Amino acid sequence: MTDDLNNQQLESEITDDEQEIILEGEILDDSAEDFIAPDEEFASLRQELADAESKAQEYLDGWQRARAEFANYKKRVDRDQASVRQMAAANIYKNYLEVIDDLERALNNRPEDGEGAAWAPGIELIYRKLLSNMEADGIIVMVTQDQFFDPNVHEAISSEDTDEFESGQIVEVLKKGYLVGDKVLRPALVRVAQ
Repeated sequence: MTDDLNNQQLESEITDDEQEIILEGEILDDSAEDFIAPDEEFASLRQELADAESKAQEYLDGWQRARAEFANYKKRVDRDQASVRQMAAANIYKNYLEVIDDLERALNNRPEDGEGAAWAPGIELIYRKLLSNMEADGIIVMVTQDQFFDPNVHEAISSEDTDEFESGQIVEVLKKGYLVGDKVLRPALVRVAQ
Protein backbone atom coordinates (compact mmCIF):
# COMPACT_ATOMS: atom_id res chain seq x y z
CA MET A 1 0.00 0.00 0.00
CA THR A 2 2.86 2.33 0.76
CA ASP A 3 4.34 1.50 -2.65
CA ASP A 4 1.12 2.65 -4.33
CA LEU A 5 1.20 5.93 -2.42
CA ASN A 6 4.83 6.49 -3.40
CA ASN A 7 4.04 5.85 -7.11
CA GLN A 8 1.15 8.28 -6.97
CA GLN A 9 3.35 10.95 -5.40
CA LEU A 10 6.03 10.43 -8.06
CA GLU A 11 3.50 10.65 -10.90
CA SER A 12 2.02 13.85 -9.50
CA GLU A 13 5.49 15.41 -9.20
CA ILE A 14 6.30 14.81 -12.91
CA THR A 15 5.54 17.96 -14.86
CA ASP A 16 3.69 18.03 -18.16
CA ASP A 17 6.93 18.79 -20.06
CA GLU A 18 8.66 15.81 -18.49
CA GLN A 19 5.72 13.55 -19.33
CA GLU A 20 5.88 14.68 -22.97
CA ILE A 21 9.59 13.90 -23.10
CA ILE A 22 8.94 10.49 -21.57
CA LEU A 23 6.22 9.77 -24.15
CA GLU A 24 8.47 10.86 -27.04
CA GLY A 25 11.22 8.71 -25.64
CA GLU A 26 8.90 5.71 -25.62
CA ILE A 27 7.89 6.29 -29.23
CA LEU A 28 11.43 6.93 -30.49
CA ASP A 29 13.04 4.39 -28.16
CA ASP A 30 15.46 7.12 -27.00
CA SER A 31 17.69 6.63 -30.06
CA ALA A 32 19.00 9.67 -31.88
CA GLU A 33 18.98 7.80 -35.21
CA ASP A 34 15.19 7.46 -35.19
CA PHE A 35 14.64 11.12 -34.42
CA ILE A 36 13.33 13.01 -37.46
CA ALA A 37 13.67 16.74 -37.56
CA PRO A 38 10.31 18.51 -37.84
CA ASP A 39 11.15 19.93 -41.30
CA GLU A 40 12.15 16.54 -42.62
CA GLU A 41 9.04 14.95 -41.12
CA PHE A 42 6.86 17.67 -42.65
CA ALA A 43 8.48 17.17 -46.07
CA SER A 44 8.03 13.42 -45.75
CA LEU A 45 4.36 13.80 -44.84
CA ARG A 46 3.87 16.26 -47.68
CA GLN A 47 5.38 13.73 -50.12
CA GLU A 48 3.15 10.95 -48.78
CA LEU A 49 0.13 13.20 -49.22
CA ALA A 50 1.16 14.04 -52.81
CA ASP A 51 1.62 10.34 -53.55
CA ALA A 52 -1.77 9.49 -52.04
CA GLU A 53 -3.48 12.29 -54.01
CA SER A 54 -1.79 11.11 -57.22
CA LYS A 55 -2.91 7.54 -56.60
CA ALA A 56 -6.45 8.72 -55.75
CA GLN A 57 -6.60 10.71 -59.02
CA GLU A 58 -5.34 7.68 -60.92
CA TYR A 59 -8.07 5.52 -59.35
CA LEU A 60 -10.70 8.19 -60.07
CA ASP A 61 -9.62 8.43 -63.71
CA GLY A 62 -9.74 4.64 -64.06
CA TRP A 63 -13.16 4.48 -62.43
CA GLN A 64 -14.53 7.24 -64.67
CA ARG A 65 -13.11 5.55 -67.77
CA ALA A 66 -14.63 2.21 -66.75
CA ARG A 67 -17.96 3.90 -66.07
CA ALA A 68 -17.94 5.57 -69.51
CA GLU A 69 -17.00 2.29 -71.19
CA PHE A 70 -19.86 0.54 -69.41
CA ALA A 71 -22.33 3.27 -70.44
CA ASN A 72 -21.17 2.93 -74.06
CA TYR A 73 -21.44 -0.86 -73.83
CA LYS A 74 -24.96 -0.60 -72.46
CA LYS A 75 -26.01 1.78 -75.26
CA ARG A 76 -24.47 -0.54 -77.86
CA VAL A 77 -26.27 -3.57 -76.42
CA ASP A 78 -29.59 -1.68 -76.32
CA ARG A 79 -29.09 -0.52 -79.92
CA ASP A 80 -28.18 -4.05 -81.04
CA GLN A 81 -31.20 -5.54 -79.27
CA ALA A 82 -33.50 -2.96 -80.89
CA SER A 83 -31.98 -3.77 -84.27
CA VAL A 84 -32.46 -7.51 -83.74
CA ARG A 85 -36.09 -6.98 -82.71
CA GLN A 86 -36.67 -4.77 -85.73
CA MET A 87 -35.10 -7.28 -88.12
CA ALA A 88 -37.10 -10.14 -86.58
CA ALA A 89 -40.30 -8.16 -87.10
CA ALA A 90 -39.18 -7.30 -90.63
CA ASN A 91 -38.64 -10.97 -91.47
CA ILE A 92 -42.13 -11.78 -90.23
CA TYR A 93 -43.73 -8.92 -92.17
CA LYS A 94 -41.73 -9.77 -95.29
CA ASN A 95 -43.89 -12.88 -95.64
CA TYR A 96 -47.01 -10.69 -95.62
CA LEU A 97 -45.93 -8.07 -98.16
CA GLU A 98 -47.59 -10.00 -101.01
CA VAL A 99 -50.83 -10.10 -98.99
CA ILE A 100 -50.58 -6.33 -98.50
CA ASP A 101 -50.08 -5.93 -102.26
CA ASP A 102 -53.22 -8.02 -102.88
CA LEU A 103 -55.20 -5.92 -100.39
CA GLU A 104 -54.05 -2.73 -102.17
CA ARG A 105 -55.10 -4.12 -105.57
CA ALA A 106 -58.47 -5.16 -104.14
CA LEU A 107 -59.02 -1.71 -102.61
CA ASN A 108 -58.00 0.04 -105.84
CA ASN A 109 -60.61 -2.03 -107.72
CA ARG A 110 -63.35 -2.07 -105.09
CA PRO A 111 -66.91 -2.47 -106.34
CA GLU A 112 -69.20 0.54 -106.03
CA ASP A 113 -72.37 -1.41 -105.32
CA GLY A 114 -73.55 -4.80 -104.25
CA GLU A 115 -72.24 -7.12 -101.61
CA GLY A 116 -68.57 -6.29 -102.34
CA ALA A 117 -69.15 -2.61 -101.59
CA ALA A 118 -70.36 -3.51 -98.09
CA TRP A 119 -67.13 -5.39 -97.33
CA ALA A 120 -64.72 -2.81 -98.74
CA PRO A 121 -64.60 -0.51 -95.66
CA GLY A 122 -63.82 -3.49 -93.42
CA ILE A 123 -61.05 -4.65 -95.75
CA GLU A 124 -59.64 -1.12 -95.82
CA LEU A 125 -59.67 -0.99 -92.02
CA ILE A 126 -57.72 -4.26 -91.86
CA TYR A 127 -55.24 -2.92 -94.44
CA ARG A 128 -54.68 0.31 -92.48
CA LYS A 129 -54.27 -1.59 -89.21
CA LEU A 130 -51.66 -3.84 -90.77
CA LEU A 131 -49.74 -0.81 -92.10
CA SER A 132 -49.87 0.95 -88.73
CA ASN A 133 -48.54 -2.19 -86.99
CA MET A 134 -45.70 -2.31 -89.50
CA GLU A 135 -44.88 1.36 -88.87
CA ALA A 136 -44.89 0.73 -85.12
CA ASP A 137 -42.25 -1.97 -85.71
CA GLY A 138 -40.13 0.42 -87.80
CA ILE A 139 -41.16 -0.73 -91.27
CA ILE A 140 -42.15 2.13 -93.56
CA VAL A 141 -43.32 2.40 -97.15
CA MET A 142 -40.80 3.99 -99.54
CA VAL A 143 -41.76 7.25 -101.17
CA THR A 144 -41.03 6.56 -104.85
CA GLN A 145 -43.58 8.41 -106.97
CA ASP A 146 -41.92 11.22 -109.00
CA GLN A 147 -38.50 10.34 -107.53
CA PHE A 148 -35.43 9.50 -109.58
CA PHE A 149 -34.37 5.90 -109.99
CA ASP A 150 -31.89 4.66 -107.36
CA PRO A 151 -30.65 1.10 -107.93
CA ASN A 152 -30.04 0.75 -104.16
CA VAL A 153 -33.75 1.01 -103.34
CA HIS A 154 -35.57 0.51 -106.66
CA GLU A 155 -35.85 -2.34 -109.12
CA ALA A 156 -36.66 -1.27 -112.68
CA ILE A 157 -38.64 -3.69 -114.82
CA SER A 158 -38.92 -1.43 -117.86
CA SER A 159 -38.03 1.96 -119.24
CA GLU A 160 -40.14 4.05 -121.59
CA ASP A 161 -39.83 7.16 -123.67
CA THR A 162 -42.00 9.98 -122.36
CA ASP A 163 -42.08 13.76 -122.49
CA GLU A 164 -43.91 14.06 -119.17
CA PHE A 165 -40.95 12.88 -117.05
CA GLU A 166 -37.23 13.56 -117.03
CA SER A 167 -34.80 10.81 -117.92
CA GLY A 168 -34.27 8.50 -114.94
CA GLN A 169 -37.44 9.63 -113.17
CA ILE A 170 -39.88 6.98 -111.94
CA VAL A 171 -43.00 6.87 -114.10
CA GLU A 172 -45.00 4.23 -112.27
CA VAL A 173 -44.70 2.16 -109.11
CA LEU A 174 -45.85 -1.41 -109.70
CA LYS A 175 -45.03 -2.72 -106.22
CA LYS A 176 -44.28 -0.55 -103.23
CA GLY A 177 -40.91 -0.81 -101.59
CA TYR A 178 -40.42 -1.06 -97.83
CA LEU A 179 -37.65 0.10 -95.52
CA VAL A 180 -36.60 -1.12 -92.08
CA GLY A 181 -34.87 1.89 -90.59
CA ASP A 182 -32.42 2.76 -93.37
CA LYS A 183 -32.22 -0.79 -94.79
CA VAL A 184 -34.26 -2.01 -97.73
CA LEU A 185 -36.71 -4.75 -96.81
CA ARG A 186 -38.07 -4.98 -100.35
CA PRO A 187 -37.07 -2.74 -103.27
CA ALA A 188 -39.83 -0.89 -105.11
CA LEU A 189 -40.70 -2.38 -108.48
CA VAL A 190 -40.88 0.56 -110.91
CA ARG A 191 -41.02 1.75 -114.53
CA VAL A 192 -38.49 4.45 -115.40
CA ALA A 193 -38.51 7.25 -117.99
CA GLN A 194 -35.72 7.34 -120.62
